[in-house]
Amino acid sequence: MKQILTLMFMGLLALNSFGQPAAKKPTIMVVPSDRYCIGNDFKMTFNNQGTEVTLPDYKKALQNDGDLRLVISKMSGIMADRGFPLKDLEQELKNLANEAAETSMLTSSSSGSEISESPIDALKRTAKADIIMDLDFRIERQGPRKYIVFTLNGLDAYTGKNIASASGAGNPSSAATPEILLEEAVLSYMDEFNGRLMSHFEDMFANGREVKILIKTFANAGITLEDDYDINGMNDMLSIHIEDWISDNTVQNRFSLSDATENMMRFEQVRMPMFYERNGRERAMDTRTFVNNLSKYLRDYAYLESKVYMRGLGEAWLIVGEK
Repeated sequence: MKQILTLMFMGLLALNSFGQPAAKKPTIMVVPSDRYCIGNDFKMTFNNQGTEVTLPDYKKALQNDGDLRLVISKMSGIMADRGFPLKDLEQELKNLANEAAETSMLTSSSSGSEISESPIDALKRTAKADIIMDLDFRIERQGPRKYIVFTLNGLDAYTGKNIASASGAGNPSSAATPEILLEEAVLSYMDEFNGRLMSHFEDMFANGREVKILIKTFANAGITLEDDYDINGMNDMLSIHIEDWISDNTVQNRFSLSDATENMMRFEQVRMPMFYERNGRERAMDTRTFVNNLSKYLRDYAYLESKVYMRGLGEAWLIVGEK
């Protein structure tokens, strides 16, 4: 009888474990580092208001560097084997190219200014990856044998913060291909590296995703953030109402108001929720949706129009006074 009860108990435990939902893992995209691209002449250079800016050209790198394609493919496979969903860099570049024509036609209705966006910002916006794996490597020789030296940084796509790093060198080999050299070099580091990625992702679920929000006013609107407004029976400055909304809608009221004037408020370390509910379904929250909700709040309760302007994946401006 005791054995039967034990078996039943173990069976219930197994069923309970089977029924638990798998922990959500971050979506990852592997990209070659700026140093790798620029050092190998896979770059684009342009003049930005008198300053020469050099940026990596990922498309050129993938089209002209066979070793890079093999190494990225191998790194993607290593992560996939550990259950991390991957976004393919080459496919995302194709998606980006499809919207390039439309973006080039999009200008500001007031100043005629074109959209200014770096390739990595555009790529992150399109791919919506949680983590960018920034990979730098070089193949060295030791007599007839080759070995790979690598540096791998896991970057939060929203903040650009480095959340996990690994670097090292593999054992020399006379026959191994670049992707095999990479695999041999990185495998001993991956468990600790992936553990740090998961710790960061779990922190986002518990404490919200970190973003930045800048509040501005249109010059022609004739308003300031120090003007008084009555919202829900509370008469206070517009800046106070905005700060209250940020506090009420962040996870555990976590944010930092780093600067404020009559025409500007700068919020940093804003911990917005990872998800929100719409039409009875759970959706992933992004910075645009979060700030659009603030815009709607100001329209509904202070009768103020505003415009949302995105600067990369993790920063948004809300310009108050006009649409």
